[in-house]
Amino acid sequence: MIRIDNINHPKKKVLFLGYDQTQTTIIDALIANECAVDHTQDIIDTISGYDYVISYGYAHILKQRTLDSFGCPVFNLHISYLPYNRGAHPNFWSFYDNTPSGVTIHLIDSGIDTGPIVQQRYVNFKASDDTFVKTHAVLEQNMEDLFLEFLPSMLNDTWTAKKQRGKGTIHFVKDLPHNFSGWNAKIFDELERLDLEGLKYDTK
Repeated sequence: MIRIDNINHPKKKVLFLGYDQTQTTIIDALIANECAVDHTQDIIDTISGYDYVISYGYAHILKQRTLDSFGCPVFNLHISYLPYNRGAHPNFWSFYDNTPSGVTIHLIDSGIDTGPIVQQRYVNFKASDDTFVKTHAVLEQNMEDLFLEFLPSMLNDTWTAKKQRGKGTIHFVKDLPHNFSGWNAKIFDELERLDLEGLKYDTK
């Protein structure tokens, strides 16, 4: 756990899980708004003493006992338009399944990206956003922007959450086809190729 500020009387104490300051501007935005921020990318067990926990780009599943120990709201920043494309690789599946693309801030519960939605944004792409790398970058920028919109209500504790509606979709790491060409592939060329060859799941 690393403390990355020197604020003595913070407005909020925040634990940030996942991306560091080289990967997201959100941590700097929290500090600029007088939040005390601890950061880690490591697996954590039981911990308390925070007003909010934020997970963005965090590679580990939070166990229920860990969620219970926080004693505060735990937000996840997910680059999909929930309830569509819960789980892994949402940017790929939104194109393959022809489901909405977007970004969502939601509360973490015991499910996989099933918690109540706090704020979300539908994202349309330009014609020039023609690879998965480019669309992923657009989604990440929209997530940064959405969080900045959400931040005042978090600081003032005026945010609300609503239950997700509809069944949506979910995918796991193993579902990504092993014949996928990679994230730099041209999206629609790749989708056509995968349709012709058939999706080949990694069964490992």
